[in-house]
Amino acid sequence: MMPRRLRLVKGAAFLLALVFVLAGCARIPTSGPVGKSSEGSAGNLSAPVFLPAAPQPGASPETIIDYFYRAGSGYEDDYAVARQYLTQASSVSWKPDQRALVYRDARVVATDTENVYNYDLDVAYTIDADGIATQSPEGTVEKIPVTVTQVDGEWRISAIPDGTAIAEETFKVIYGAYPIYFYDPTFTFAVPDVRWFIRNKTVKSMTSALLAGPAPYLRGAVASAFPSGIKLARESVPVVSGAAQVDLTAKELMETSPADRLRMQMQLTLTFRSQPDVVNVELRANQDLVRVEDDGSVLPPVQDKSVPSRQIAISGNELVRYENNRVSPLPDMQPVSALNPRFPAESPVSQTAAFLNDGRTTLYGINPGQPARSLTTRSTLSRPSFDLNDWVWTAGPGGNGATEVVAYRPGGVAEGASVPAVTLAPAWLAGRTVKELRISREGVRALVISEQNGRTRVQVAGIIRGGDGTPRELTAPVTLATDSNPDQGAWVSDTTVAVMKGAAASNVTPELLSLTSGQPQQLAPWPGLVALSAGNGAEEVYGQSAEGIFQRLGNGWSPQIKGPIDPSFPG
Repeated sequence: MMPRRLRLVKGAAFLLALVFVLAGCARIPTSGPVGKSSEGSAGNLSAPVFLPAAPQPGASPETIIDYFYRAGSGYEDDYAVARQYLTQASSVSWKPDQRALVYRDARVVATDTENVYNYDLDVAYTIDADGIATQSPEGTVEKIPVTVTQVDGEWRISAIPDGTAIAEETFKVIYGAYPIYFYDPTFTFAVPDVRWFIRNKTVKSMTSALLAGPAPYLRGAVASAFPSGIKLARESVPVVSGAAQVDLTAKELMETSPADRLRMQMQLTLTFRSQPDVVNVELRANQDLVRVEDDGSVLPPVQDKSVPSRQIAISGNELVRYENNRVSPLPDMQPVSALNPRFPAESPVSQTAAFLNDGRTTLYGINPGQPARSLTTRSTLSRPSFDLNDWVWTAGPGGNGATEVVAYRPGGVAEGASVPAVTLAPAWLAGRTVKELRISREGVRALVISEQNGRTRVQVAGIIRGGDGTPRELTAPVTLATDSNPDQGAWVSDTTVAVMKGAAASNVTPELLSLTSGQPQQLAPWPGLVALSAGNGAEEVYGQSAEGIFQRLGNGWSPQIKGPIDPSFPG
């Protein structure tokens, strides 16, 4: 029989439509070519369970391969239906949880080798065994080699790589984004590390991922209470009467301090907050309950750190405070109008401020009672941003033209004394121009918007610091999906940023980009927005145009005040 190409039916919506059509005619078959779904209850009451079709007699090799991958949506009973498409040996060796390839489009293609086919995918995401998602641009093709053989006259798959492939629309139904939590290096703040898991298998998946450590972009930037080498003592995390029983290897657990065990429990409790059936967490050592004592010396970490309600801005060519729709002078600051200030920033932990000149070529720092001092001059600079260690960050070309990220610590430095400074040159910024660099509220991550050849990327990198908080390195980042080509942005929460491309002469549509969603959320368009700031949450997003400052209000924008420009919350 001549091999043929078989294009996949794309997405769960089409499959479900077929189910409903057949349901109007006869009983829905559970062994035919069409699947059905029912409601699951393990960890997420709204998560559907897909019941895919078993192999049909006389099916061609292409159909067997096609329906094997469709059966990857049926994760119940360890992918029991999908394993029916495999030979006995392959069924035993195949490890479906190693990764999931989420595709926009797929097809089975014959090769020049007999009984060997490729499953060609336009890959949207790759999800690894720990739930870490890597996005791929449209047109990213991966070819999965599949070998088939005949068993008792029926075609079965004898060789297949580990993992599953799943249509993008089906993926959105079956998988969910869940933050697991680590600490900042001081154990003061909780830092979300968003992972993608099958909705009905989240408690065990979350625990395994937490024990395995942070995603690559957070390695070295965050801390965990769990010691290296600790593992689950059994391959499940049962939830009994609301208690998640986390059974850990006894040796590693019992070698930890009481404070560490309390931090472990806090870390798990935060991680399980998204699970409605988990009320509390029990630590166990080879099934024996381990007492976790709280003497008040270990404080719970701060989650989603808030910023003060005030903003720093420019008015009358001076630094001002903008709050409650009123403008007041910045306390104890000397005049800076001769420097033509723009794009100010205020430290969240001191009264230190920073700003650029109107040409964006010089960064100034200013302390109360002291004149402003020049920190660096370059051909162009991104607007400054402070972290919780009182370092102010910016980025621009170095002496050789290469992009550099620089940080200065002017706070508390006597007039005329040298200011501590750090220069970083991340390899991933080579050849790119940084449009925006904003430090997250807990100080562990940096939002970086950079441009090359007219196209921008919105990325989040981890910040690796020395023991005294001095910045040492920016990790290789994760990239957030955006429908626009933004040139500025701001943190809205610990998992969300607001971005936009300013344009004085046209409508501007800001977007909310979330680490927990692959889809940007567009805000209402507004004419002439040129500046963007964000406070605590999506309702505290501000835009500025020639007509004044506006605050997001529902599906629109509410006029605030006219006069001040370049508003920015502390940080």
